[in-house]
Parts: sequence; structure tokens; C-alpha cells
Amino acid sequence: MDAQSRVAGFVAEHDLDAPAAYRLLDTVSELGEVAKAVCTSTAYGADPGSVDVPEDELGDALFALLALCAELDVDAEAALETSLSKYEDRLAESGRAGSDE
Repeated sequence: MDAQSRVAGFVAEHDLDAPAAYRLLDTVSELGEVAKAVCTSTAYGADPGSVDVPEDELGDALFALLALCAELDVDAEAALETSLSKYEDRLAESGRAGSDE
């Protein structure tokens, strides 16, 4: 069973269904927790080599994103493959992964 299916099963089993808008807010909130850990562990960027993010914070963010994908009926694995292909194309064309937007 893949991660997205496991999250969807957990959500269903524990009656944690939520609309996509709430799932998005939860995802952003969890990413905020990751950002907070990065900021505090690096003294707000003064020591960028000392990043320390607790595994459970990354797990919370991943859970929230996979729950959002499930709610939107988006295959997370397919979305990742599309994204990787996009980055590969950009790297081949410009030597950079960013969109420059």
C-alpha cells in the first residue's frame, strides 16, 4: 500500500474527513511548523548549516499534503512524476530547475 492510500485509509478510519480548503490550510500550517524549526535551528539564517527539523514535523507536513491530494482525488505519485519531468526539462533547457517567475 502506498503512502497516499495509507493516509486516506487513516482519515477514513478515524472519521477525519475535511474539505479541500481545510486540508490546504492544514498543509500550510504544518509547513509553517517546519519553517519555524528551520528558523530557530539556524538562528534565523545566521547559521544555515545547522538546520534541524524534527522528523515528526516533516511527517505532519507530508501527512497533510497527502490528505490534500486524496481529498482532491490527485494521485500524489503521478503529480510527483509530472513535477520531476518539468524540472528535468528546465534543467535541460536552461541549466536551472527554477521557473524564473
